[in-house]
Amino acid sequence: MDLSTTYLGLKLRSPLVPSASPITAELDGLKKAEDAGAGAVVLPSVFEEQIRRESAEIGLALEQGTESFAEALSYFPAPSEYRIGPEDYLEHIQAAKKALKIPVFASLNGASLGGWTDYAKKIQQAGADGLELNIYYIPTDPALTAEDVEKTYLDILKSVKRTVTIPVAVKLSPFFSSMAHMARQLDQAGADGLVLFNRFYQPDINLDTLEVEHSLLLSTAQARRLPLRWVAMLFGRVKASLAATSGIHSAPDALKMLMAGADVTMLCAALLCKGVGYLATIKKDMVQWLTEHEYESVSQLKGSVSQVKCADPSAFERAQYMKVISTWKPNAIDHPAI
Repeated sequence: MDLSTTYLGLKLRSPLVPSASPITAELDGLKKAEDAGAGAVVLPSVFEEQIRRESAEIGLALEQGTESFAEALSYFPAPSEYRIGPEDYLEHIQAAKKALKIPVFASLNGASLGGWTDYAKKIQQAGADGLELNIYYIPTDPALTAEDVEKTYLDILKSVKRTVTIPVAVKLSPFFSSMAHMARQLDQAGADGLVLFNRFYQPDINLDTLEVEHSLLLSTAQARRLPLRWVAMLFGRVKASLAATSGIHSAPDALKMLMAGADVTMLCAALLCKGVGYLATIKKDMVQWLTEHEYESVSQLKGSVSQVKCADPSAFERAQYMKVISTWKPNAIDHPAI
């Protein structure tokens, strides 16, 4: 069975790619991922704030006066709290490239235009095969327009593309007012890939302490429906590669994403919960399903149920929503008659 696919212009042996996580922060985890059948790996993100701290002048500005405001004490993590620093990150890329035969993608996490994007050149020099721009940007200023927000993404992408020659993917949030238009703008601005979607970690309120608290909630299989829908609608409409992420917990999840048009399917929560070796199980189950349904390759499957190839294109749009709502009936088991 030919599981190979092309992502960011690179030939991968399989569409299963462990995304940025603690697993890819360790060389042992990377080797296990390769042994289990990963087509490539995405290293954990290095953050804009970390890179800015490397400048003594900026670092001093960040630290100065924080003791004056209680809330400022935890605004930026202390340097020791980051999993890996900027210099160590470059060494991690080099070590991964020496240890692995599959492509190694680095990840940059930031939210503003600035000198931190120059770090992308160091990432390229360290040997990364590609770069994922994880633009974690939550606009809270009511004065910002949708155009302002989109411009931030485009400016960051253009800045990085001017700096490097390796392929660059942009990890997007799903909250743009016109997702398809934003995807096209990034495509035209030179994005080699689009990763759908970034999961913004939402705060909660602790009723005992009456304070805002943060905790990491891993995705469930249900979360796959949002990226699946947009991958299906963007397939054939942008030149950039499409990576599906969030909610991929099994072979059926991965297969559905490929049918929608994804070039690769990125896994995180499933591997954190079941171990990186679980990737081999997903791969085995995929091969079994493809064989049983008489497919010879992943390329045969890719995009076969995308919107442009779907017998009922409205299935991904409002018309289907109306059908679902109008035909819904309560489950007799969940809602027994009284």
